[in-house]
Amino acid sequence: MKIAIFTDTFDPDINGVAQTLKRLTNYFAEQKITFKVFAPTSNGEEYISAHIHRFTSLPFFLYPECRLAVPNLLEIKSIVEDFSPDLIHVATPFSIGLCGVYLAKKCNIPLVGSYHTNFDRYLQYYGMPYLSKIVWKYMHWFHRPFEKIFVPSIDTYQQLKQHGFTNLEIFPRGVDCKLFHPDYDTVAVKSLYRSQGKHLLTYVGRLAPEKDPETLLAVAKSMPAELNEKIQWLIIGDGPLREKLEAQAPTNVIFTGYLNGKSLAQAYSASDLFVFPSSTETFGNVVLEALASGIPVIGANSGGVKNIIKSGENGILCTPGNVEEFTKAIIHLINNSSIRKQMGMAGRNYALTQSWNRIFENLIWQYTEVIEEQNERKYA
Repeated sequence: MKIAIFTDTFDPDINGVAQTLKRLTNYFAEQKITFKVFAPTSNGEEYISAHIHRFTSLPFFLYPECRLAVPNLLEIKSIVEDFSPDLIHVATPFSIGLCGVYLAKKCNIPLVGSYHTNFDRYLQYYGMPYLSKIVWKYMHWFHRPFEKIFVPSIDTYQQLKQHGFTNLEIFPRGVDCKLFHPDYDTVAVKSLYRSQGKHLLTYVGRLAPEKDPETLLAVAKSMPAELNEKIQWLIIGDGPLREKLEAQAPTNVIFTGYLNGKSLAQAYSASDLFVFPSSTETFGNVVLEALASGIPVIGANSGGVKNIIKSGENGILCTPGNVEEFTKAIIHLINNSSIRKQMGMAGRNYALTQSWNRIFENLIWQYTEVIEEQNERKYA
């Protein structure tokens, strides 16, 4: 099997789409599945490989981690024709994705896509809700040729189905439970973040409007004074709101910037609670990482997060933007260590069932089905 992936974000970009695709291509390599990735240049240090073709790009204003490339269509067409893929997988709806759709049609190659980001929901955070109808029309037009559209959660599946999308398949996310686990020596981590003897409350994600960090900051400010002295907040991530948030944050809030790998895993493991107010997630990779690390999640009852968190079992779901509910949930779990530990164990047990290999095996089966159906039509 030979797979061509067209995406407007890829490793080393730090976002769920890029990291999922990097894991997928690692799986391809392990399974001896030949692949090529067509992606924009990145802000970070790029991994050089004969499998990856990069194109000059600029950041997309709504989502800087997705970049608008200026691809050379003739060059890409020549590479695709030489490679002769069995299937094209388009992961994003921008310029590189458009090239993938065009070439699948032009070269009669089976085409699938994955839907990762709720751009429609982002619009309200950027003062542009009036563009919603245009966005949905474009998404319908863009995804119409796909044999299958892979979505990360039941919530996203239902949302797209309500908007008239068809050929939907759930392609969830897994977690590396060998990297993310509760058994790190957390003394050094707590010392680094000045949280010895305190409850460490953590957030991981972009510091951008659609993640609702304003609610997070409001919650940090609303904690009772006697409890606030026992709390240290850890904000892991970066983005356009970081400078503003740092200027407004209480003294017990530390901003680390982006962390990854073992440093991120250790920070999760040292935490007592993971607080995640974002209501725009199609899945919520960081929520699953937190659960794998054995810590309960207090999250927004919206998007893909509500499909991961079972409120009262491995965390607590709150009304999006409701500072009082988030605050009460935090106080409840801080004051009840036995419930907190029980939820942490339940979260870890759930994460252990979310195997990347099983998820990717199912994806390959879906690929095979699309390829065989096309071959049947071709030779009918």
